[in-house]
Parts: sequence; structure tokens; C-alpha cells
Amino acid sequence: MDRQVGQTDRLRVARRAAERLALPAGLAVALAVLVAVFYYPVGSVLVEAVVRGGRLTAGPLLAVLADPFYTGAASALFADPLSVPSGFVTWLRAGLPPVEFGLFGFTAYQAALSTVASVLLGLPGAYLLSRFEFRGRRTLRSLTILPFVLPSIMVAVGFLAMFGRNGPLNTVLLSLGLGRVDVLFTLEVIVVAHAFYNAPLVVRLVTAAWETVDARRVESARAMGATPLRAFRDVVLPQLLPSLLTAALLTFVFTFMSFPIVLALGGLRLATVEVWLYARVQDLALAEAATLATLETVVTLSLTYLYLRYEARQVRAGSNISLPRRPLLDGVRTLADPARLGLLAYGLLALVVFVGPMASMVLASVTDAGGFTLDYYRFLFDQQVAETAGTTRPLPAIVNSLLFGAGTLLLALPIGVVVSVVATRGGRGSRLAEALLTAPLAVSGVVVGLGLLQTLVFGTVVMGHRLTATGPVAIVLAHAVAAYPFVTRNVTPALGGLDPHLPDAARSLGATRLRALLDVELPLIAAALVAGAAFAFAISIGEFDSTVLLAEGVDSYTMPVALERYIGNRSLGPNLGPATAMGTVLLAVTAASFVVIDRVGGRWER
Repeated sequence: MDRQVGQTDRLRVARRAAERLALPAGLAVALAVLVAVFYYPVGSVLVEAVVRGGRLTAGPLLAVLADPFYTGAASALFADPLSVPSGFVTWLRAGLPPVEFGLFGFTAYQAALSTVASVLLGLPGAYLLSRFEFRGRRTLRSLTILPFVLPSIMVAVGFLAMFGRNGPLNTVLLSLGLGRVDVLFTLEVIVVAHAFYNAPLVVRLVTAAWETVDARRVESARAMGATPLRAFRDVVLPQLLPSLLTAALLTFVFTFMSFPIVLALGGLRLATVEVWLYARVQDLALAEAATLATLETVVTLSLTYLYLRYEARQVRAGSNISLPRRPLLDGVRTLADPARLGLLAYGLLALVVFVGPMASMVLASVTDAGGFTLDYYRFLFDQQVAETAGTTRPLPAIVNSLLFGAGTLLLALPIGVVVSVVATRGGRGSRLAEALLTAPLAVSGVVVGLGLLQTLVFGTVVMGHRLTATGPVAIVLAHAVAAYPFVTRNVTPALGGLDPHLPDAARSLGATRLRALLDVELPLIAAALVAGAAFAFAISIGEFDSTVLLAEGVDSYTMPVALERYIGNRSLGPNLGPATAMGTVLLAVTAASFVVIDRVGGRWER
């Protein structure tokens, strides 16, 4: 009997010891995974750009920076700095002729234009959601998560369908007696597509800030004689600027790294750094690709660091009295109110920009010159049963996407939870740890894919043994790296919003830190966990940047990769129908994840 009691006690002590070590061990495992599948692959790309023949050198970087193709007029700063003053004087004397930006300059230019367009399109939406009440307002606000759910290559297909020569836009223009417009493969359509993706981000961030404006301060300004415009300028606008600048900075980073949108709508003629980097990898110019990846990563990491520093200095003090919302539709008063009429016009514009591409894609998948047709879906079926080598079959793409999504979920969810625990309960240094653990947000998928290709896929020698990862394994790892920061973004606010006395009470009753997390905290934020899981799954389903580099053969290509192949398959001619059919299938699969985010994630959102 005493022996059994002693064994029970030893088991209890061992179990408690294991529970105490579980969280540190989980953090260690998460760090090990990130080192193996993110920091080491990306680091290998960066090292290749500055190491030649075993020696550290800045030669490759300087060669790119001094090349006018990459840096335009700024190349003189690196090729011949002493000639810059005289060159500047010559430029002034010539009457300020146009200056070549180069690849990096054009990338920054299109990102700046896309940021301006996103802000201009997003601000009226933020005003609408924060200042007016109407049926469907909460659902409309939940739709602002679209940029993180819809696969970008699918959005590109929607824009190709909508703005094509025989698309809905030109059909409407011709019915009105106007001529066709040809905007495909222009900078303008790329900017609009970027605004499709990033304007909802502006709406989401600015709406949250607008809803925390203290109504008492506005009322005080009005009582002191300020006009509504003056009260907005002096009281409301200063409180909106931090969120607006944050949204603009994030939009610039995202559009600077944009890849599928530019690849599909611009190609090499309007190539950005990301598209040209992909082209260099396709041409097996890996050394040049590594140099470009290094310079791009330095730019994006620097901008992300500025964003994190700026965000950390903002004080988010809530208000018990927020600005009241007015009814949007108020009878005759609606027709007499310029603001309401302007918002109704904005609603029509937003409907065209945000709903038009997806509706155009679905419509194009079931119509041709003769009307309704299912030929494009029959084409997908024919591709499925074809025995021709190299055929892109839709069913394996769907199955692969679902399997990779499940594998991503198994990796991204625990890593995201561990990072959230570190961020909210880590104490000193937790912010630095969170920044390091969310670094994948600032590194493009193409760079991650290139790093994984050079290390895990081609193989890495460890203690005399070459370790390799097959395409599917490498893809799941790349997807997990891209997805877990979004799990963290969902879980961290919910975990941080819990009463800290709850886990403390569990600890005082003898529970270990792990037991308090599993039994008390995680059940209370179950909705946030499910939302984070849905995000991870949806991001995996739509991930294209790294997948297109790592996918080879029938065992690893996914729906977005298959979609891109249908777009670029010249044997299909100019017909976009098969691509729209595949895009509609991808939309249907992605919609399931979005429904989960909308129905579950909204329950805990504040």
C-alpha cells in the first residue's frame, strides 16, 4: 500500500514537473521550428548575397545598387558618388527632364500610389461604419477581413474578367454608347487591385480609432464655438492620425511586396522587385535573386520596425462615451444631406470595386459569347481525366490545398498560441520576443520560398548527412510560417483582455501555468482560437508566393498554382474561361473558412 502511494506521489510530482516545463519547452520547440524553416532559410539567402568564395563582401549588393536597371538615377550614388553634384547641376540645366526610377524606384512608386488609393477608398468606409447606423453594419465591418482571406491570384483573375475587352465594364460602356477602355496590364489596374486588398485594412484600423474618440471632447469644442469642421480638425483628426498612418505604412509594406497581383496584371513589363526576383529564380540566376531578396528584405524589415516602434508609442485609451451614430437612411433628410448622398455614391463605387471582380469571375465561368455555358467546368473535368503528361488536373490541386491547409493548421495554431502567451504573459522582453517571432509578416513569401528551396529542398548537410524535405513538406512549412502570425493577431488581444486574476486564482489552488492556460484561459478565448485557426487554414488555401516556387509535379501544386497555370497556358488561347472556372472553385473552398471567421471570430471582437 505504501509502495503504491509512493508511486502515485512520484507520478504526480513528475506530471507537475512536466507541466511546469511544458510552456518553456513549447517555446523552445516553436523557436526551433522557426529557426529551421524561417530564420535559417532566409538567413541563407542573405548570406549568399554577402559571401563569395568564403569571404564577406559587399560586392554583389553594390553591383545591384550601382546598376541603373535596379536603382535608376540613384545608381550614381553607388557607382560614382563624386559625380553626383555635377550630374545634379546638369539635370537642372537640362530643365528637370524625367528621371528613371529603376526597378526599386518603380516598386516604391507603385506602392505609394497604391497606398494613396487605398487610403482614399478606405476613409469614406471608415466614416460610414463609425458614424452611421444601418442594417448590416456589423456584417459589412466583418467583411473588412477580406484582404487576409481571399487568395490574391484569384482576385487577379477577377480583375482580368472584369476589365477584359469583353468584360462587364466594357459591356456597360458600350451599352451607354461609349467606347471600350483597355486598362489591363497597366499600372492603373494594379493600383486599383491593390486598393481592393488594402482599403479594407484602412477601414478596419481607422474605424476602430474613430469609435474610441471621446464625445465629451468634441462637445466641449462645439460648446466653445467651434464649427463641426473645426471640431473635426482640432479634436477628431489628431486621434485618427496614428491609426491612419499605421494603415498607410502597412499598406505600403504589403504593396511593396505584392507578387501575384503584379505578376498576373502587369507581368515583366510592369515588374516589381518581387516579380523580377521570381523571374531570376525561374532562370536559375539564384545568386542575383539572393542579392535582390536581401535588399528587398532590408527595406521591408526596416519599414516594419518603424511600424512596430510607432505602434508601441501609441496610447490606446478607451472612452466610456463614444460619438453617437446617426441613422444612414433618414427619410427626406437623407436627400438633403450632402454627407449621406456622398456615402451612397461611395457605396456604389465600393460595390463596383469590391464586388465587381468576384462577380465578374463567377459570371465569366458560366457564360460565353452564346450565353450560359458549363463548357469551362467540363474543360476542368476533361483536364482531370486527361492522360497527357504535364496536364494540370483540378482535383489533385483541391486535395493538395486541403491537406496542406490541415497540416498548416497543426503547426500554425500551437506556434501562434505560444507566441501569444509570450506576448501577454512574458514580462520583460516580451515585446522584443513578439517582434522576433512575428518577423515573417515582414518577409515576402518569395524570399521564404527561395530560402526553403536552397536549404531544405536542395538539402542541407548536418553532421555529414544531407537532410532534405520534399515539396509537400516544404510547402506546409512555408504556409505555417505565413499563417501563424495571424493566429497570434487573433489570440493575443483576446488573451490579453482576460482578467489576470483568473489564472492567478487557478495557480493559487495548485494549478501549474500550463494547467491554468488549458483549463481556464484557452476555454474562455475558444472563439478567438477558432477564428485564428480559420485564418491559418484560409491563408494556406490561398498562399501563392512561396508555393509557386516549391510546387513541382502532381504531388504538390495547389489551387492557386493551378489557377496561375491556367492563366498562363497559351494553348488555351485568349479565353479566360478555364481560369475563371478554377477561380470560382477556389472561391467556393475559401468561402467556408471566411464563414467560420465571420460567425465565430465576430463573437469575441470588441
